[in-house]
Amino acid sequence: MPTFGAGLCYDFGLFTEAAQAATHMSPPHIKRHQTTAVRVGKVTVGGGAPVVVQSMTNTDTADIPKTVDQVAALARAGSELVRITVNNEDAARAVPAIREGLDARGVAVPLVGDFHFNGHRLLGQFPECGQALAKYRINPGNVGRGAKGDAQFASMIECAIANQKAVRIGVNWGSLDKALVAQMMDENARAAEPLDAEQITREIMVTSALQNAARAEELGLGRDRIILSCKMSGVQPLIGVYRALASRCNYALHLGLTEAGMGSKGIVSSTAALAVLLQEGIGDTIRISLTPEPGGDRTQEVQVGQEILQSMGLRAFMPMVIACPGCGRTTSTYFQQLAKDIQSYLREQMPTWRSSYPGVEEMDVAVMGCVVNGPGESKHANIGISLPGTGETPVAPVFVDGEKTVTLRGDNIAGEFQAIVEDYVRTRYGSDGAAAER
Repeated sequence: MPTFGAGLCYDFGLFTEAAQAATHMSPPHIKRHQTTAVRVGKVTVGGGAPVVVQSMTNTDTADIPKTVDQVAALARAGSELVRITVNNEDAARAVPAIREGLDARGVAVPLVGDFHFNGHRLLGQFPECGQALAKYRINPGNVGRGAKGDAQFASMIECAIANQKAVRIGVNWGSLDKALVAQMMDENARAAEPLDAEQITREIMVTSALQNAARAEELGLGRDRIILSCKMSGVQPLIGVYRALASRCNYALHLGLTEAGMGSKGIVSSTAALAVLLQEGIGDTIRISLTPEPGGDRTQEVQVGQEILQSMGLRAFMPMVIACPGCGRTTSTYFQQLAKDIQSYLREQMPTWRSSYPGVEEMDVAVMGCVVNGPGESKHANIGISLPGTGETPVAPVFVDGEKTVTLRGDNIAGEFQAIVEDYVRTRYGSDGAAAER
């Protein structure tokens, strides 16, 4: 059976606002929390815009070629914003060159600078770094203490104002402002009905985010340039802190389970937390903080984020392959291989199809393994095939828009089905087909 490939599918290097809107879906059961729209380069976060998928590099930012390569790969995978570490002078010095390298490749994805501890100094010392970035990420827990911290925070906000950049004020429970923690813990201890540990931690995080956002506005940064986040590593604490944050502000919100973990643990935990919040309409941009396997593909976090949004009906990024899990009726692995190959094929085609066949990302393709649910699922998909199970007649009926169109037989079912999918995409989503549909 031929293998159609396993490359990643999305070429978002030239991501535009129109493309962002084109993937938007509006489930009637989800009412979005109303937030202020923030422009990050050509991407809109909040204000009812489609939920944005972002990611972060793990290269040494000072290594310009490797960082450019990884940002480009993340953008091709569908990351609409990419964050890079700016932790020292070499990294800050490299940022403009990274931006230039991406532009030379036609990769227009906005870059977000991740600043900790010394961001005020780096932005002041390397003004071209601040100009090349589309957004700054500031952690109020580690910009400094007391008056010194206030001055350093103000310095970074003033740089954002001067360069007309957005800022994410990102509170993280692993690096909370020690003075604020001490103050609020003392007040809680003296309270007639003190909050428990989880409640007071949540309150500290929300207070930190809102106080620093208010401070940024006092310094002159518009609400339309502020995004907030309160990241935790536990599912229930994360849900609780974002519910509290959303109930008390209309700033654009970035969602993410910090230190989610590796493999299925990280994917399941992130999905469990973000799905609840997104279902409640909370969240304007997401990042899935997966720990990659040694030497693993960084783009996995992008794909997971997209699949969460598409599974919930919030966005559409690529055709969905519906396939049964298999059972004693499907002892052959033929349908599994076909499902895998078709999915890989669809991913490979998306860079071309996205521009040539608008709407194709909403297509469903069913690859089923026996007669029990095969015909029914195939009829509900745009195009589907029901392969024979154990002991069934060795034929494979194909359904197009609910109607049986052909029955495939023999050794080239995979190739024939791929050709049918190609023809369907061309006729259904091509200019003639799209016009007829309208």
